[in-house]
Amino acid sequence: MKTIPENESLDLENGEQILESLPYIRDASQAIREILLSNLLMIGEIPAPTFSEARRARFMQNRFTESGLHNSSSDGKGNALGILPGLQNERNILLVAHMDTVFPPTVDHTFNVQADRVSGPGVGDNALGLATVVTLPVLLELLDLRLNSNLILMGSARSLGRGNLEGLHFFLSKTKIPIQAGLCIEGIGLGRLSYQTIGMLRGEIVCSVPEEYDWTRFGASGAIMTLNEVINRMLEIPLPKRPRTTIVLGSVEGGQSFSAIATKAILRFEIRSESHGLSSEIYQQIEDIIADVSTQSGSDVTLEIFARRRPGGIPFAHPLANHARSIMKILDIESRKSPSTSELAAFIERNIPAITVGITQGEHQNQLNETAMIEPIFTGLAQLIGILLCIDRGLCDEH
Repeated sequence: MKTIPENESLDLENGEQILESLPYIRDASQAIREILLSNLLMIGEIPAPTFSEARRARFMQNRFTESGLHNSSSDGKGNALGILPGLQNERNILLVAHMDTVFPPTVDHTFNVQADRVSGPGVGDNALGLATVVTLPVLLELLDLRLNSNLILMGSARSLGRGNLEGLHFFLSKTKIPIQAGLCIEGIGLGRLSYQTIGMLRGEIVCSVPEEYDWTRFGASGAIMTLNEVINRMLEIPLPKRPRTTIVLGSVEGGQSFSAIATKAILRFEIRSESHGLSSEIYQQIEDIIADVSTQSGSDVTLEIFARRRPGGIPFAHPLANHARSIMKILDIESRKSPSTSELAAFIERNIPAITVGITQGEHQNQLNETAMIEPIFTGLAQLIGILLCIDRGLCDEH
């Protein structure tokens, strides 16, 4: 592969030099277009619902091996891992993208490639993030860039929904490698800058009609009507503007046909708040609602919480956040603060400075026609390289 000519070699030892190099890096990154898009298609067309990411993990391991990474492997939770050794071998940066998607294997995962975009289920969340991770060693070689730090590349398993970041939590709890900084990659969301997590409770409410249900009682109804009563009362819970708090009703399902009364209905939801205490208070109110509705309706109504996040993160003025904003400004990326409930939370729980960024612009996220634009990808790659260099050169250390 063609690399940067020797007389154009990048000398990137301080923040000013890194910023000045970014437009050049963006242009040079165009040379890996075909490799990146090939990786995107091959990864994206492998179904990977949560807990079933093994095929994607094997693909990533193969790519890591082809790039000469050390310790290309999978761990006890199915994470795909590879290490690009640094020149000094004293610091470690963990770059991670989640492998799982919200789409079942029954969905057609064929991607549609056009001149300016790629469309398909999970293309931006998070096939492009994974393609970026496996293509990064090729890009660094193209740019003739060597990091001083070891770069640990990871496709994390069991991140979404009930996965509850299990793969990344497992790695961080078991590894003996000290991680100095983390960088989380999402395919869609160029301009996103997440350096704080919002408090979150994720759960499921299940309404079931027992076999012995008395249909003659006053107000008797099916499971959907019972769940509707729960939802209406949840929406009546007063939510403050400060600290910012919301209840997200993610999905509802129930019933089998037009003519049969539904005997089971499910609501999946999240409570999100900048205050951990407020999240707990709302949870208690929902528990009380469920107990009351269950008693009044005669249905079995249960609540299960299977994911929790505490609010936290690095401050606005942290060098990592500051340098990320400077990089985005140079590349004409409009940065926007976006609190996260994803992989970033695992780093924050262990007091590891980390941020989440996006690679390109897109639309229809988590829909079958999810779309990622091609041209902005190279701006996203330059952003990623710039942030990695700033971390690697120690510019993002808190002094």
